[in-house]
Amino acid sequence: MINVLLVEDHELYRMGLSMLLDKAEEINLIAEASDGIEGVKKARELTPNVILMDIGLPGMDGIEATGRIKDFLPETKILIFTSRDSEHDVFESFKAGADGYIMKGASPEQTLAAIKAVYDGVGWIDPAIAKMVFSSLQKPSSTVVTEVSKQDKNTYGLTERELDVLELMVEGLSNPQIAEKLVISRATTKAHVHSILQKLCAATRTQATVMAMKEGLV
Repeated sequence: MINVLLVEDHELYRMGLSMLLDKAEEINLIAEASDGIEGVKKARELTPNVILMDIGLPGMDGIEATGRIKDFLPETKILIFTSRDSEHDVFESFKAGADGYIMKGASPEQTLAAIKAVYDGVGWIDPAIAKMVFSSLQKPSSTVVTEVSKQDKNTYGLTERELDVLELMVEGLSNPQIAEKLVISRATTKAHVHSILQKLCAATRTQATVMAMKEGLV
């Protein structure tokens, strides 16, 4: 069972999400909060598995609340759920430690899938956000990224195999899926992912994938 804390100041959104989560299988809504300060307090008290976090919260915004929660609950997954899609908000959320980013226009099925994905350790980026991220990171003069240019940008000491794993992480594949794709064991895949996070100084898979896109590693 996935214990979820909902942090949302908009009453109608909160009610709708509460009903959705209450009916969902494998999900247990343990508490709700209407502002960032209350969200941080309840996270500390209840240690949820996943926090569904809005950004535009009164008292303390969702980005700051995410950073504070990650300081004392690094294993808790935080899924940003917001209507704000600016590049600044996206990157600041991931810098604060968010494990996923989904828009409020997402379907109920997508929202539940995103919660389960971040709980399983697979980063989730809303398709609309992913397009924006890729678009903002593309250079106008760049039409094709060659293997040579990727290696030139690889100042982190990633091996060729780690770059292969990182590329599949960006595509959203889980460890078992990566293992199957590359025909390697799950233990080896886990070791590669751990090494990638260490070399990129990333706390989460999602941070690593965003950094990979930003640095042109994939």
